[in-house]
Amino acid sequence: MANKKPQTHSFQAHPWHGISPGDESPETVTAYIEMVPTDTVKYELDKETGILRLDRPQQFSSQCPTLYGFIPQTYCDELVAKRCAERTGNKGIKGDGDPLDICVLTEKVIPSGALLVHAVPVGGFRMVDGNEADDKIIAVLESDLVYGALQHVAQLPTALVERLKHYFLTYKQIPSQAKRAVEIVEMYDRSEAHEVIMRSMKDYQRVYGQATPARKPRGRKG
Repeated sequence: MANKKPQTHSFQAHPWHGISPGDESPETVTAYIEMVPTDTVKYELDKETGILRLDRPQQFSSQCPTLYGFIPQTYCDELVAKRCAERTGNKGIKGDGDPLDICVLTEKVIPSGALLVHAVPVGGFRMVDGNEADDKIIAVLESDLVYGALQHVAQLPTALVERLKHYFLTYKQIPSQAKRAVEIVEMYDRSEAHEVIMRSMKDYQRVYGQATPARKPRGRKG
C-alpha cells in the first residue's frame, strides 16, 4: 500500500500581530483594509480573534471616501502620544491603544475589505479624540494609475482631503448627544507620517515584543 502524503494544515495569520508591516516601512507599508467606501456599516478587527466583525451600522449618511484600515504590528501608545503633545502643546495626551489607522487612496473600486494592500504614505492627520492621539495616515495604493505617483499630501485633490476631514470629525457624532471633543489639529506631510509610523512600530515592540516571526504577504505568480 502506497504511503499517503502527510496532510498539511495552514492557519491564517492574525492581521494585527501575525503580519509584517513590510521590509520597506515606513516608505511603503502593508495595510490591512477593514472598510471600503461602499460600506454602510462599520467593520472593525476583533483584536482577540483576528476576525473582522461588525462594529455598528453607520448611524447617518457617513461613509469613508477611501479604503480604511491599519498597519500591522503598530500600536498608538507612549511614543505616538508624546509626538502629539510635542507638536500641539496639549498636555495629558495618551495613545488610543489601537493599531495605527491608515487611509489608502485608489481609483479602483474594491468591493469588500479583509484584505492586504501595499501602500505608500504621503501624509496624515494628527487627530485628537478627547485626550487620545488618534493619528490617521494618508497613503496611496502602490502602482495605482491615478494616485500611485503622488508623493506628498499637498498633491492630493483638495475636495478629497476635505471629505476625509469631514468623515473623521463626524462619523462618531450622534446629533441627539453632546458634541464629541474630536479635532484634527494638524495635517502633516510624508516625513512626519514616517515619524509617526516608526513611533507606532516601537510602541508595538515595547508592549508586544516580537515573540514569533511575522508572515510577509505573498501572492501567487502569474
